[in-house]
Amino acid sequence: MPSSSDRRKSGNRRAVGRRYEDAAAQFLIQRGFEILDKNYQAGHKEIDLVVSKPGVIVFVEVKAARSNAFGHPAEWVSARKIRLLTQAAQVYLDEMKIVGRDIRFDVICFVKGELEYFPGAFEGVE
Repeated sequence: MPSSSDRRKSGNRRAVGRRYEDAAAQFLIQRGFEILDKNYQAGHKEIDLVVSKPGVIVFVEVKAARSNAFGHPAEWVSARKIRLLTQAAQVYLDEMKIVGRDIRFDVICFVKGELEYFPGAFEGVE
């Protein structure tokens, strides 16, 4: 059973993650995107942000790190994570009955507080 200290750390990590997701959302709004959903849950899979511009739905993964000691945060989007994000995106599209729109997967990273944006960071997988 996690200690209360572990739960506080986990809760704090979630709160920090939400702040980065909010900052990423503001960044995208400033670039003309509409926020469709935040922290969309498809079972145990989660999409941080779902945004759109005319003709395209974008699924956004947000990562943050205090340093590059463990590699660049964009590198943390593993093949497994890509598969889970693709599956969650398909559930979202089906649930919202969205057809005929292009989709894209972007990654937004914060390294030492600086935002880095990677549009079209990866292709979805079947």
